[in-house]
Amino acid sequence: MEKIYASLVTIGDELLIGQTIDTNSAWMAQRLNEIGIWVQRRVAVGDDRDAIIRALEEEGRQSHIILLTGGLGPTADDITKPVLCEYFGGRLVQNQEALQNVLHIFESRGLALLERNLEQAMIPDVCTPIFNKRGTAPGMWFEKDGKIYVSMPGVPNEMKGMMQDYVLPQLQQRFQTPALLHHTLLTAGLGESFVAERIKDFEAALPAHIRLAYLPSYGILKLRLTTISPDKLTAGAELKDAFGKMRSLLTDIVVADEDLPMGVILGNTLLAKKLTVGTAESCTGGEIASRITAVAGSSRYFKGSVVSYANEIKRDVLGVQQATLDRFGAVSEETVREMAEGALKVLNTNCVMAVSGIMGPDGGSDEKPVGTVWVAAGGKGRIAARRYHFRYDRSRNIDMTTVAAMNDLRKWLEL
Repeated sequence: MEKIYASLVTIGDELLIGQTIDTNSAWMAQRLNEIGIWVQRRVAVGDDRDAIIRALEEEGRQSHIILLTGGLGPTADDITKPVLCEYFGGRLVQNQEALQNVLHIFESRGLALLERNLEQAMIPDVCTPIFNKRGTAPGMWFEKDGKIYVSMPGVPNEMKGMMQDYVLPQLQQRFQTPALLHHTLLTAGLGESFVAERIKDFEAALPAHIRLAYLPSYGILKLRLTTISPDKLTAGAELKDAFGKMRSLLTDIVVADEDLPMGVILGNTLLAKKLTVGTAESCTGGEIASRITAVAGSSRYFKGSVVSYANEIKRDVLGVQQATLDRFGAVSEETVREMAEGALKVLNTNCVMAVSGIMGPDGGSDEKPVGTVWVAAGGKGRIAARRYHFRYDRSRNIDMTTVAAMNDLRKWLEL
């Protein structure tokens, strides 16, 4: 069974100057993987005719499927549509379904309709239009030299609607794809090189069709096993067996058996134990609470947070003793323990995380350099505290502290 390759092309100057982060490609890659299509290239180009043409030509040589996002808006810098018309040898014509959609959207919202809005209904006559249920710009499906090219809006919500309703089902009908399976183990507490050393014999013994990838990020190391096979059941069983062997070698540092955000992992543990949690945050400024509440349904276990950035808030709201602050400082085991104890009372919750640290770039000392962080996690009668030394910039130190605090509480809950 032939392996099917896809290329993802994102269009827009805003992507190249860093003004907009490309989240579309990650989402599309995940969905394509789920139906057995391997994304082998991701390319970003600006709003430039020659750059778009070059990308179409190059990716058409590399892949069976080329998915494009961006450049379909109503303004002069949105040039994707006329470039596609040129490349595929068509002319722009008005599509009645797209026109009615534009008229309906503007009339239902009581908005004035401009000529440039009507131009959204113009599409190349050599494409199959893809209806946009979530916006005004239709998508376009082209075929050339046996390759499929699909152009969609760069607005994530609109792109996702087209992918789910039309593009993915059409690709599944068109191609017979092998099973593309992944299984990811999340670990924490041991560096990538040390993990690799521990499982080197396991990795060397893996069959050629099972690949192991090391994916480090912010205090978590992901180990992903991947296999491709025409027989999904056999491949799944083989991958499960290999995953079990790998996991048995790393039991002491396992965080989860699947690739989930730490906020989801912690939330699932709290739900299973029917416990509630709160946070007392100094150096993270509410980031831990933000990660927890980013999960739908977190109101079932998250009570609230005290962002005690200033020492007087630690003292007056959380009840940290002034003598503790004077003697040990805000970044100390003694202070985070008292912050945790105070948060348990103030928030009336079963367990809590408290953090205090020096995120940088300034504020460090010889005794407490930038990146020094104290984390306390636990509940009434049993609070564990741990010091960390992070060595990154301010943003990454905050991320590392956030993950460390949630993982410390996860481990405390599992004791």
